[in-house]
Amino acid sequence: MNLNFFILDGYGYFVWPSFFITLAVCFILFYKTKKELKKQEKIYLKKFKKEEFKEINIEEIKKKILSTRVIS
Repeated sequence: MNLNFFILDGYGYFVWPSFFITLAVCFILFYKTKKELKKQEKIYLKKFKKEEFKEINIEEIKKKILSTRVIS
């Protein structure tokens, strides 16, 4: 295996650590965002779960729409 590829003409000492640090920061931000989303979902469900939402009857709506006549 050619190690010159990983050394990158002497710049590998700067490129690889910065690459891994960037990757680590992205994973940390992803984890924090996912954790915050779960927290906000729990708050939302506590607030709105008590309200009952009326179930939409698609067939009934279709009948109402199709039963109307257009007078020309």
